[in-house]
Amino acid sequence: MAYDDHHPAPEPPARRSIELDAAEALRLLGTVSLGRIVFTRQALPTVRPVNHVLVDGDIVIRTHEGAALTSHVGQADGTGVVVAYEADLIDPDTHLGWSVVVTGYAHLVTDPRELTRYEALLRPWLDRTMEHSVRIHPELVTGIALVGDADEGPGERSLARYDGDDHP
Repeated sequence: MAYDDHHPAPEPPARRSIELDAAEALRLLGTVSLGRIVFTRQALPTVRPVNHVLVDGDIVIRTHEGAALTSHVGQADGTGVVVAYEADLIDPDTHLGWSVVVTGYAHLVTDPRELTRYEALLRPWLDRTMEHSVRIHPELVTGIALVGDADEGPGERSLARYDGDDHP
């Protein structure tokens, strides 16, 4: 949104930030399908928007041959590759909503049954063959809710409208 010198930006409504526990943060992450994966490429942080699904507490994304993430995760040893994953749902007008960051280990999925399962659960947004799946096991889960002063706190009632079904 652009503003000029003759029309100052409107005063934003009062809001506050509430820290979410890991369970609530993962629940909210599971209500949206778009996030950003952060990984290291040539010793520098790289961010890619991807769609995801939450399966048994792990984040699963699909990727293609030749993608930087596929190559990076495919070269990992048994512990996997440390990545961060961020997803949010923040209303652009009210600036209310939530943001979740997961840090964990990413592994290339190699089991054919798991690959078939993830293929059925997660349709890529790109019109491209995505023959690989990457599973991220959360080790550290943090989240915040941006709520108005009238909101009570991080409980189900106050955050229910910030999930993927009801936008703030």
